[in-house]
Order: sequence, then structure tokens, then C-alpha cells
Amino acid sequence: MIEQLLFWVFAILTCGGAIAVVATQNVVRMAFWLVVSLGSVAALFFLLHADFLGAAQLLIYVGGTVVLLVFGVMLTASGPTVQIKTSPAEAFLGAGVGLLLLFVLMFSIKSVAWGDLESQLPTRRLSPAVADSLLARTSEFDVSGAEDPASKAKADDAAAALVARNQAGRTVRQLGLSFFGLRPDQDLNRPAGGALAPGFLLPFEIVSIHLLVVLVGAAYLARAKRKVVPGSPTEL
Repeated sequence: MIEQLLFWVFAILTCGGAIAVVATQNVVRMAFWLVVSLGSVAALFFLLHADFLGAAQLLIYVGGTVVLLVFGVMLTASGPTVQIKTSPAEAFLGAGVGLLLLFVLMFSIKSVAWGDLESQLPTRRLSPAVADSLLARTSEFDVSGAEDPASKAKADDAAAALVARNQAGRTVRQLGLSFFGLRPDQDLNRPAGGALAPGFLLPFEIVSIHLLVVLVGAAYLARAKRKVVPGSPTEL
């Protein structure tokens, strides 16, 4: 019940913030509403237990791109406020692109077999205390190539413990391991010789490069403006 309520709250904030970005003519207010919209999208990712997507949303868009946009507006604007006026042709073009993206989104939603996905959801739920005790025992055995029933039962218990931690929202450990290329939530029941699940190491490195570009851009915008005297050595 609480998750459904939070979902609708963040969904309304996402849509409302996006509409406010389009409706307002002040660039600074646009950036603020963009933070509200993108931050609400990150909250929706966290509610869906997609921790990496939520963290990437906060790091890249909210903490990187929007901050660079605000830096650019505040440090390069000639006046106290910057107004943007759109022509009817631009509004018509934007509405067409928005409707096209809405069509793609609706087509993607309709093409997913949601009933099949619901049948794959875990049915066993464990309390957090039981999950902690099971996770503490996962280091006592190796289930990578186990075929006997006892080891398989332990592997199932370990997987159920990870699922329980995901249901409880305590997925920081799994998220940290995924940044180093480890996916214990997917590799516990994998058969011997099978390929391990890829982690988030490569996307994490790409995010770091993006944030480096953002820092360089912010430093470039915030640099001190010095007048160049004609004939001085600093003149190009």
C-alpha cells in the first residue's frame, strides 16, 4: 500500500515537473523543475529495486547535467533573469516530438508480456532476521558446481535471502559488489561452466568519465575573466 502511494506521488511529480519545464520561460526555474522531475524518476527506480539505474540517474542527470546547466546560466547570463520565448513553429515541433515519444513508450508497454513477468516473481518471503542469518552462512559453501540436493537447498536459501534483502530495500551491499563486477544475486544458482552475470563496472567507469567532463565544463564556465593587454605575452 505504501509503495503504491509513493509510486503515484513520484509519478505525479515526474509528470508535473516535466510539464513545468516546458511551460515556464525562466531558465533557472526550468532547471529547478528538471531536478524535481529527474529526481522523481530516480525515486521510481529505487522503488522498483533498480538501484544502479536510480544511482546513475542521480549522479549523471541530477548531480551532473542539471548542475552544469545551472552553472552555465548563472555564470554566463547578462541579466538577473533569462527568459526563453518559443515561436508557434517551435511549439508545434516540440509537441510533435513529444507525441512521437509517447507513441514509442505506449508501444513498448503494450509489447511486454506483463503476465509472464508476474509469474516469474519470487513467491517466498523471508523476514530480515532470517535473511541475515542465511546470508551469514553463504560464505561456508560454494554452490557454483554443486549438484547434490543439500547444496542446491543451501543455494536456494541463499538466493531467497538475497531476494528478501531486496524486498526489504537493503541492497547497498549488492549495489557495491555490482560496481566491482560481481553479481551474487544472479550467480548463486548459475550452473557450473556458465558465464557469470556482468556487473556494473563498465557503466560505472563511463559515468565517471561523464562526471569528469561536467567538472571540466563547470571549471571552464567559472574561470576568472582577465583582460588581455595588447602586446602582452599572454595575448594570442
